[in-house]
Amino acid sequence: MTQVVTLSAPNAQDCVALAEIELCGELMIAAADAREDRLSPDRIDEVLNVGAHSAEQAPTVPRQGRHRG
Repeated sequence: MTQVVTLSAPNAQDCVALAEIELCGELMIAAADAREDRLSPDRIDEVLNVGAHSAEQAPTVPRQGRHRG
């Protein structure tokens, strides 16, 4: 006998998680294509479409300080 798993409709947390996974994927693709060891903060902003100029300004995500260590 086969068991069937029923999935509920996606909730807000699911949508946020999927969006985060998509953004991580975009960053991984950009990092794989990069010639340098790390993506610059400007390149990360470009990949994530942060601070894009548009008619309706989207909220921006503040950059983290440079990693020390």
